[in-house]
Amino acid sequence: MTTARDAAATVVDPEIRVVTIDDLGILRSVEEDPGTGRVVVTITPTYTGCPAMDVIRADIRRAVVAAGHPDVEVRTVHSPAWSTDWITDAGRAKLAAAGIAPPAPVRRDGVVPLTLAVRCPRCGSPETEQLSRFGSTACKALWRCRACCEPFDHVKAL
Repeated sequence: MTTARDAAATVVDPEIRVVTIDDLGILRSVEEDPGTGRVVVTITPTYTGCPAMDVIRADIRRAVVAAGHPDVEVRTVHSPAWSTDWITDAGRAKLAAAGIAPPAPVRRDGVVPLTLAVRCPRCGSPETEQLSRFGSTACKALWRCRACCEPFDHVKAL
């Protein structure tokens, strides 16, 4: 039987299908009561109004039940707020490999630095420009590389 944690960690983000909720840091904890077998999965959305959360909760339940844990509760917590610093190194690498520029780290004092330039995830050029503060999802901005002329999404730093 797969552990409940391992099962939940395999759930793919429905908006950025190249990363899991574990890669993004959305998956906060998985606790199993050995006496009852009840599993409580705790998640934090990337944005308070993230439209993908219902799908993520359903996918977590489905994955954990399929792994042999029939009693599953998914809790959503908003504090502490999700940060792009929670994206794993593997998650950042998967984003870049898919042509999505990962965010720069957020400063520890809570200040989010203004992004003036983002390296192109395709050719690596720093000669890029922001086309729109909003990309294919609310958590991404649309950029274009001046060197290779390709558009790309950039995950906004939070």
